Amino acid sequence: MTAGKPLAAILGSTAVGKTELSIRLASHFDGEIVSADSRLVYRGLDVGTAKPTAEQQAAIPHHLIDVTDPDRLWSLATFRSAALEAIQAIQVRHRLPFLVGGTGQYVRAILEGWSPPPGAEDEGLRRELERFSATHGHEALHARLAEIDPVSAARIDSRNVRRVVRALEIHRLTNQPPSRVRQRTETPFRSLKIVLSLPRGELYARIDNRLEKMVEQGLVDEVRGLLARGFSPDLPAMSAIGYRQIVAHLQGKMTLEEALAQIRRASRRLVRHQANWFKEDDPENHVFEARPGVEEGIVELIRRWLESKIME
Repeated sequence: MTAGKPLAAILGSTAVGKTELSIRLASHFDGEIVSADSRLVYRGLDVGTAKPTAEQQAAIPHHLIDVTDPDRLWSLATFRSAALEAIQAIQVRHRLPFLVGGTGQYVRAILEGWSPPPGAEDEGLRRELERFSATHGHEALHARLAEIDPVSAARIDSRNVRRVVRALEIHRLTNQPPSRVRQRTETPFRSLKIVLSLPRGELYARIDNRLEKMVEQGLVDEVRGLLARGFSPDLPAMSAIGYRQIVAHLQGKMTLEEALAQIRRASRRLVRHQANWFKEDDPENHVFEARPGVEEGIVELIRRWLESKIME
Protein backbone atom coordinates (compact mmCIF):
# COMPACT_ATOMS: atom_id res chain seq x y z
CA MET A 1 0.00 0.00 0.00
CA THR A 2 1.35 3.41 -0.91
CA ALA A 3 2.38 5.27 2.24
CA GLY A 4 0.63 8.51 3.02
CA LYS A 5 -2.50 7.95 0.97
CA PRO A 6 -5.66 9.29 2.66
CA LEU A 7 -8.20 7.27 4.61
CA ALA A 8 -11.32 8.90 6.08
CA ALA A 9 -12.93 7.27 9.11
CA ILE A 10 -16.57 7.81 10.12
CA LEU A 11 -16.89 6.62 13.71
CA GLY A 12 -19.31 6.74 16.61
CA SER A 13 -21.82 4.87 18.70
CA THR A 14 -24.48 2.51 17.44
CA ALA A 15 -27.54 4.19 15.87
CA VAL A 16 -25.87 7.61 15.64
CA GLY A 17 -26.25 7.71 11.85
CA LYS A 18 -22.92 6.54 10.43
CA THR A 19 -24.37 4.45 7.60
CA GLU A 20 -26.49 7.13 5.92
CA LEU A 21 -23.87 9.86 6.30
CA SER A 22 -21.01 7.72 5.04
CA ILE A 23 -22.95 6.83 1.89
CA ARG A 24 -23.56 10.50 1.12
CA LEU A 25 -19.92 11.38 1.81
CA ALA A 26 -18.61 8.50 -0.31
CA SER A 27 -20.85 9.66 -3.15
CA HIS A 28 -19.56 13.22 -2.85
CA PHE A 29 -15.86 12.22 -2.80
CA ASP A 30 -15.96 9.26 -5.21
CA GLY A 31 -15.31 6.87 -2.35
CA GLU A 32 -15.95 3.33 -1.23
CA ILE A 33 -16.87 2.08 2.23
CA VAL A 34 -14.95 -0.46 4.30
CA SER A 35 -17.05 -1.71 7.20
CA ALA A 36 -15.46 -1.77 10.66
CA ASP A 37 -18.38 -3.56 12.31
CA SER A 38 -17.74 -7.01 13.76
CA ARG A 39 -21.26 -8.28 13.03
CA LEU A 40 -21.81 -7.05 9.47
CA VAL A 41 -19.35 -9.66 8.19
CA TYR A 42 -21.90 -12.44 8.80
CA ARG A 43 -24.36 -13.55 6.16
CA GLY A 44 -27.90 -13.81 7.47
CA LEU A 45 -27.45 -11.33 10.31
CA ASP A 46 -29.24 -8.50 8.57
CA VAL A 47 -32.15 -7.03 10.50
CA GLY A 48 -30.59 -7.22 13.96
CA THR A 49 -27.34 -5.60 12.83
CA ALA A 50 -29.01 -2.75 10.90
CA LYS A 51 -26.97 -3.90 7.91
CA PRO A 52 -26.94 -1.48 4.95
CA THR A 53 -29.75 -2.40 2.59
CA ALA A 54 -29.21 -3.89 -0.85
CA GLU A 55 -30.09 -0.50 -2.33
CA GLN A 56 -27.53 1.28 -0.15
CA GLN A 57 -24.84 -1.23 -1.04
CA ALA A 58 -25.70 -0.86 -4.72
CA ALA A 59 -25.39 2.92 -4.51
CA ILE A 60 -21.84 2.83 -3.08
CA PRO A 61 -19.40 -0.11 -3.09
CA HIS A 62 -19.19 -1.66 0.39
CA HIS A 63 -16.49 -4.03 1.64
CA LEU A 64 -16.38 -6.61 4.48
CA ILE A 65 -20.14 -7.10 4.56
CA ASP A 66 -21.55 -10.63 4.13
CA VAL A 67 -18.11 -12.20 3.75
CA THR A 68 -18.50 -15.23 6.02
CA ASP A 69 -21.06 -17.50 7.67
CA PRO A 70 -22.06 -17.28 11.35
CA ASP A 71 -20.30 -20.55 12.17
CA ARG A 72 -16.93 -19.42 10.80
CA LEU A 73 -14.34 -17.77 13.05
CA TRP A 74 -13.71 -14.14 12.10
CA SER A 75 -10.89 -12.81 14.22
CA LEU A 76 -9.34 -9.39 14.64
CA ALA A 77 -6.36 -10.60 12.62
CA THR A 78 -8.67 -11.77 9.82
CA PHE A 79 -10.43 -8.42 9.79
CA ARG A 80 -7.20 -6.43 9.76
CA SER A 81 -5.79 -8.37 6.81
CA ALA A 82 -9.03 -8.14 4.81
CA ALA A 83 -9.53 -4.45 5.59
CA LEU A 84 -6.00 -3.47 4.59
CA GLU A 85 -6.40 -5.40 1.35
CA ALA A 86 -9.71 -3.64 0.61
CA ILE A 87 -8.26 -0.21 1.41
CA GLN A 88 -5.29 -0.85 -0.86
CA ALA A 89 -7.56 -1.90 -3.73
CA ILE A 90 -9.68 1.24 -3.32
CA GLN A 91 -6.59 3.44 -3.34
CA VAL A 92 -5.26 1.71 -6.45
CA ARG A 93 -8.53 2.69 -8.13
CA HIS A 94 -7.77 6.31 -7.11
CA ARG A 95 -10.87 6.47 -4.94
CA LEU A 96 -11.19 7.56 -1.31
CA PRO A 97 -11.67 4.76 1.24
CA PHE A 98 -14.05 5.43 4.12
CA LEU A 99 -13.60 3.23 7.20
CA VAL A 100 -17.04 3.16 8.83
CA GLY A 101 -18.09 1.47 12.05
CA GLY A 102 -18.28 1.32 15.79
CA THR A 103 -16.21 -1.75 16.72
CA GLY A 104 -13.37 -0.09 18.62
CA GLN A 105 -10.82 -2.89 18.25
CA TYR A 106 -11.37 -3.02 14.50
CA VAL A 107 -10.97 0.72 14.16
CA ARG A 108 -7.83 0.82 16.27
CA ALA A 109 -6.30 -2.10 14.36
CA ILE A 110 -6.46 -0.05 11.16
CA LEU A 111 -5.98 3.54 12.29
CA GLU A 112 -3.32 2.86 14.94
CA GLY A 113 -1.67 -0.22 13.50
CA TRP A 114 -2.57 -2.58 16.35
CA SER A 115 -2.54 -6.27 15.54
CA PRO A 116 -2.93 -9.46 17.59
CA PRO A 117 0.05 -11.76 18.07
CA PRO A 118 0.41 -14.27 15.22
CA GLY A 119 -0.22 -17.93 15.80
CA ALA A 120 -1.81 -17.52 19.21
CA GLU A 121 -4.85 -19.77 18.76
CA ASP A 122 -5.66 -23.09 20.40
CA GLU A 123 -9.15 -24.54 19.97
CA GLY A 124 -8.71 -27.05 22.81
CA LEU A 125 -7.59 -24.38 25.25
CA ARG A 126 -10.41 -22.11 24.17
CA ARG A 127 -13.01 -24.80 24.86
CA GLU A 128 -11.41 -25.47 28.26
CA LEU A 129 -11.70 -21.80 29.23
CA GLU A 130 -15.26 -21.59 27.94
CA ARG A 131 -16.21 -24.61 30.05
CA PHE A 132 -14.63 -22.96 33.10
CA SER A 133 -16.75 -19.86 32.51
CA ALA A 134 -19.91 -21.93 32.08
CA THR A 135 -19.20 -23.83 35.31
CA HIS A 136 -17.83 -21.10 37.57
CA GLY A 137 -19.25 -17.94 35.98
CA HIS A 138 -17.81 -15.15 33.85
CA GLU A 139 -16.63 -13.20 36.91
CA ALA A 140 -14.41 -16.09 37.98
CA LEU A 141 -12.93 -16.28 34.49
CA HIS A 142 -12.31 -12.53 34.50
CA ALA A 143 -10.61 -12.81 37.90
CA ARG A 144 -8.09 -15.22 36.36
CA LEU A 145 -7.26 -12.57 33.76
CA ALA A 146 -6.95 -9.86 36.43
CA GLU A 147 -4.34 -11.98 38.22
CA ILE A 148 -2.02 -12.24 35.23
CA ASP A 149 -2.78 -8.96 33.42
CA PRO A 150 -4.63 -6.19 35.30
CA VAL A 151 -4.26 -3.87 32.29
CA SER A 152 -6.20 -6.20 29.98
CA ALA A 153 -8.72 -6.98 32.71
CA ALA A 154 -9.46 -3.28 33.15
CA ARG A 155 -10.11 -2.95 29.41
CA ILE A 156 -12.34 -6.00 28.98
CA ASP A 157 -15.87 -6.27 30.39
CA SER A 158 -16.20 -9.46 32.43
CA ARG A 159 -19.41 -10.27 30.53
CA ASN A 160 -17.50 -10.40 27.25
CA VAL A 161 -16.42 -14.00 27.75
CA ARG A 162 -15.07 -14.32 24.23
CA ARG A 163 -12.55 -11.50 24.72
CA VAL A 164 -11.57 -12.71 28.21
CA VAL A 165 -10.98 -16.19 26.81
CA ARG A 166 -8.91 -14.75 23.98
CA ALA A 167 -6.72 -12.78 26.41
CA LEU A 168 -6.12 -15.84 28.60
CA GLU A 169 -5.39 -17.91 25.50
CA ILE A 170 -2.71 -15.42 24.41
CA HIS A 171 -1.15 -15.54 27.87
CA ARG A 172 -1.07 -19.33 27.97
CA LEU A 173 0.49 -19.58 24.52
CA THR A 174 3.03 -16.76 24.83
CA ASN A 175 3.67 -16.76 28.61
CA GLN A 176 3.31 -12.98 28.56
CA PRO A 177 0.52 -10.56 29.50
CA PRO A 178 -1.66 -10.01 26.42
CA SER A 179 -1.45 -6.24 26.87
CA ARG A 180 2.31 -6.52 26.33
CA VAL A 181 2.14 -8.99 23.45
CA ARG A 182 -0.01 -6.85 21.19
CA GLN A 183 2.01 -5.47 18.33
CA ARG A 184 1.87 -2.00 16.84
CA THR A 185 3.11 -1.13 13.38
CA GLU A 186 3.32 2.11 11.48
CA THR A 187 0.09 2.80 9.59
CA PRO A 188 0.52 2.94 5.81
CA PHE A 189 -1.77 5.93 5.27
CA ARG A 190 -2.82 9.25 6.73
CA SER A 191 -6.22 9.22 8.33
CA LEU A 192 -8.92 11.72 9.23
CA LYS A 193 -11.09 10.68 12.19
CA ILE A 194 -14.65 11.99 12.18
CA VAL A 195 -16.74 11.08 15.22
CA LEU A 196 -20.52 11.50 15.18
CA SER A 197 -22.17 12.20 18.51
CA LEU A 198 -25.50 12.93 20.13
CA PRO A 199 -26.57 13.61 23.72
CA ARG A 200 -26.97 10.29 25.47
CA GLY A 201 -30.75 10.62 25.91
CA GLU A 202 -31.32 11.30 22.22
CA LEU A 203 -29.13 8.38 21.26
CA TYR A 204 -31.07 6.06 23.56
CA ALA A 205 -34.31 7.21 21.95
CA ARG A 206 -32.89 6.44 18.50
CA ILE A 207 -31.90 2.97 19.68
CA ASP A 208 -35.41 2.33 21.01
CA ASN A 209 -37.00 3.49 17.75
CA ARG A 210 -34.64 1.37 15.70
CA LEU A 211 -35.41 -1.69 17.81
CA GLU A 212 -39.13 -1.22 17.17
CA LYS A 213 -38.43 -1.11 13.44
CA MET A 214 -36.26 -4.21 13.66
CA VAL A 215 -39.13 -6.14 15.24
CA GLU A 216 -41.48 -4.89 12.52
CA GLN A 217 -38.95 -5.91 9.86
CA GLY A 218 -38.78 -9.47 11.15
CA LEU A 219 -36.01 -9.71 13.75
CA VAL A 220 -37.65 -12.66 15.51
CA ASP A 221 -38.14 -14.54 12.24
CA GLU A 222 -34.55 -13.83 11.24
CA VAL A 223 -33.21 -15.41 14.44
CA ARG A 224 -35.66 -18.31 14.14
CA GLY A 225 -34.42 -18.90 10.61
CA LEU A 226 -30.76 -18.94 11.67
CA LEU A 227 -31.50 -21.55 14.33
CA ALA A 228 -33.51 -23.59 11.83
CA ARG A 229 -30.50 -23.61 9.50
CA GLY A 230 -28.49 -25.28 12.26
CA PHE A 231 -26.47 -22.35 13.57
CA SER A 232 -25.80 -22.93 17.25
CA PRO A 233 -26.96 -20.24 19.69
CA ASP A 234 -23.55 -20.61 21.34
CA LEU A 235 -21.66 -19.27 18.31
CA PRO A 236 -19.83 -15.96 18.86
CA ALA A 237 -21.84 -14.48 15.99
CA MET A 238 -25.07 -15.29 17.81
CA SER A 239 -23.87 -13.47 20.92
CA ALA A 240 -24.50 -10.14 19.21
CA ILE A 241 -26.90 -7.78 20.97
CA GLY A 242 -30.39 -8.62 19.82
CA TYR A 243 -29.61 -12.15 18.73
CA ARG A 244 -28.80 -13.76 22.06
CA GLN A 245 -31.87 -12.17 23.67
CA ILE A 246 -34.21 -13.29 20.89
CA VAL A 247 -32.68 -16.78 21.07
CA ALA A 248 -33.55 -16.87 24.78
CA HIS A 249 -37.10 -15.80 23.91
CA LEU A 250 -37.44 -18.52 21.27
CA GLN A 251 -36.14 -21.06 23.78
CA GLY A 252 -38.95 -20.08 26.13
CA LYS A 253 -36.66 -18.50 28.71
CA MET A 254 -38.33 -15.09 28.53
CA THR A 255 -41.18 -13.25 26.88
CA LEU A 256 -40.61 -11.07 23.84
CA GLU A 257 -41.07 -7.94 25.94
CA GLU A 258 -38.47 -9.17 28.42
CA ALA A 259 -36.09 -9.88 25.55
CA LEU A 260 -36.61 -6.41 24.10
CA ALA A 261 -36.02 -4.83 27.51
CA GLN A 262 -32.73 -6.70 27.77
CA ILE A 263 -31.74 -5.56 24.28
CA ARG A 264 -32.35 -1.95 25.27
CA ARG A 265 -30.23 -2.31 28.40
CA ALA A 266 -27.42 -4.06 26.51
CA SER A 267 -27.51 -1.38 23.81
CA ARG A 268 -27.13 1.34 26.42
CA ARG A 269 -24.11 -0.45 27.87
CA LEU A 270 -22.66 -0.67 24.38
CA VAL A 271 -23.09 3.07 23.88
CA ARG A 272 -21.18 3.77 27.09
CA HIS A 273 -18.46 1.33 26.05
CA GLN A 274 -18.13 2.86 22.58
CA ALA A 275 -17.77 6.31 24.11
CA ASN A 276 -14.51 5.09 25.63
CA TRP A 277 -13.20 4.11 22.20
CA PHE A 278 -14.24 7.33 20.45
CA LYS A 279 -13.53 10.01 23.03
CA GLU A 280 -14.87 13.43 22.16
CA ASP A 281 -11.98 15.15 23.95
CA ASP A 282 -9.36 13.34 21.87
CA PRO A 283 -7.61 16.06 19.82
CA GLU A 284 -7.30 13.68 16.85
CA ASN A 285 -11.09 13.29 16.66
CA HIS A 286 -13.17 15.78 14.72
CA VAL A 287 -16.51 15.61 16.54
CA PHE A 288 -19.82 16.54 14.89
CA GLU A 289 -23.30 16.29 16.37
CA ALA A 290 -25.42 14.13 14.10
CA ARG A 291 -27.93 16.85 13.25
CA PRO A 292 -29.65 17.72 9.95
CA GLY A 293 -27.19 19.65 7.83
CA VAL A 294 -24.08 18.23 9.51
CA GLU A 295 -22.94 16.83 6.18
CA GLU A 296 -22.03 20.28 4.86
CA GLY A 297 -19.47 20.91 7.60
CA ILE A 298 -17.94 17.45 7.24
CA VAL A 299 -17.66 17.81 3.47
CA GLU A 300 -15.76 21.06 3.93
CA LEU A 301 -13.46 19.44 6.51
CA ILE A 302 -12.65 16.52 4.22
CA ARG A 303 -12.13 18.84 1.24
CA ARG A 304 -9.64 21.00 3.15
CA TRP A 305 -7.90 17.90 4.52
CA LEU A 306 -7.49 16.40 1.05
CA GLU A 307 -6.20 19.67 -0.35
CA SER A 308 -3.67 19.98 2.49
CA LYS A 309 -2.31 16.53 1.66
CA ILE A 310 -1.88 17.48 -1.99
CA MET A 311 0.09 20.59 -1.01
CA GLU A 312 2.48 18.71 1.30
